[in-house]
Amino acid sequence: MKNYLQLSLIALVLVMFTRCKNDDDNTVEQQSSNPVDLKTHSVSPNFLKTTSEFSDVNVYPLMTSEDMLPESPAFVYGSMADGAGLIKNEDNTYTLINNIEADFAIARITLDETFKPIKGEHILNATATANTAQCSGSLITPEEHGFGPLYLSGGEWGGASKGVFVTDPFRDKDAASFAQMLPAMGQWSTENAVAIGQNAYPEKTVVFIGDDHSNNETPSGQLGMYVGSKGDLFGGQLFALRVTDSSIDFEVDMQEGQSYPIDFVALQETQIDLLDTEAKTKGAMGFSRLEDIDWRRGSATNNREIYFCVTGRKKPGLVGKGTTYGRIYKVTLNENDPTAAGTITCILDGDKVNGIAKAFHSPDNILVTENYAYIQEDPNGYFDTADKTHYARLYQYNLATGELKTVLECDQAAAEAQGYGTTNSSWEITGMIDISDTVGIDETFLVITQNHGWEAGFTDPEANASPWTGQGSMIFTINGLER
Repeated sequence: MKNYLQLSLIALVLVMFTRCKNDDDNTVEQQSSNPVDLKTHSVSPNFLKTTSEFSDVNVYPLMTSEDMLPESPAFVYGSMADGAGLIKNEDNTYTLINNIEADFAIARITLDETFKPIKGEHILNATATANTAQCSGSLITPEEHGFGPLYLSGGEWGGASKGVFVTDPFRDKDAASFAQMLPAMGQWSTENAVAIGQNAYPEKTVVFIGDDHSNNETPSGQLGMYVGSKGDLFGGQLFALRVTDSSIDFEVDMQEGQSYPIDFVALQETQIDLLDTEAKTKGAMGFSRLEDIDWRRGSATNNREIYFCVTGRKKPGLVGKGTTYGRIYKVTLNENDPTAAGTITCILDGDKVNGIAKAFHSPDNILVTENYAYIQEDPNGYFDTADKTHYARLYQYNLATGELKTVLECDQAAAEAQGYGTTNSSWEITGMIDISDTVGIDETFLVITQNHGWEAGFTDPEANASPWTGQGSMIFTINGLER
């Protein structure tokens, strides 16, 4: 009997081991069955050079303006690509929505199940936007926001349609000449509009708007905020950020690392000049070109942390008022009411010549994950110190420790040597999005370069744009960056 029990126990253990092993094998099979193959798909070289600290990060050129897509050979990935969003479709293909800033348009690019670009078309053209640049953009999705999908984009410069555009990612391309805007969010020199995660305020939809106002005497870029009922983008109330510390008159009065009290003041105007006047009259804080915005992923508390770039402006009238080389700010919203008392903190100040951000040269775009902020530069030509004399960089900022690292830099010397523009026109790094969950591969991102100086008439006729520059664009897949 004893031997029988021992044999039975051994048999049971073997069965359990076999089952566990099979379960493990199935998990590996499921992981390995993901058809996405991260690799180079473009005919163009890679001109993003990682630093030694990030030498294990892989950068793959995904698509550029000189590529021909097999299902739409006439499509041109146009001039100055910018904001983007990625959706996985039911058939395991992917839809990339991508602003084409200097073509005043929005493109829709289809990628097959291996993540190879196969088709491109325009879902919003320059006729629809009245030749207004489509700068940064952001997706609204059921997973993050409880409704959608919808794509928000900012009308910034060029034409008259300054404000926030909303576009169905799957609209018929034959409707590309017709746009829908969100009047309740106001007219600004709109860099971006970003809806924060639904967990921050479960009964509300909260959208932040970046105003890239470039006044040469008074910092005039506002941080707008729209608050509506959940899923309502039309009937809510518009606000602007106000610093309530009476000692703070201008943004540079706020010191790096110190927090200041804020609230949001309600606005009634929506027309661009009247809105600007009302915001200033009511004490809204002005910034020297407020650019991109993002919100922290993770918990509901995290979702109430908002980060934004101020790219800066070097003009005599702004000295002592607005940042010159750029800043990154964090806004911590009230737990119960987004309009109530919160705080603002300048976490990185590019004007401090011996500070952590002493190399900053016009931070323009930002992506925030749960643990990091990824900051992208668009150098404005202020090569005033050795630290700032470089091409556009991508930085990693650790939200917990405050450590700032350079991930990569545009290698324009190599590009010029191979006929891709000149070293005289600094490129911009932009449009970075985290696609890890969408493609099922951790630590995976898309990032875009606007290759100023690489001019070959890169404007798709379907965009209906009179080419402003026809400069080339490149989009890259990056794998191996922490989230």
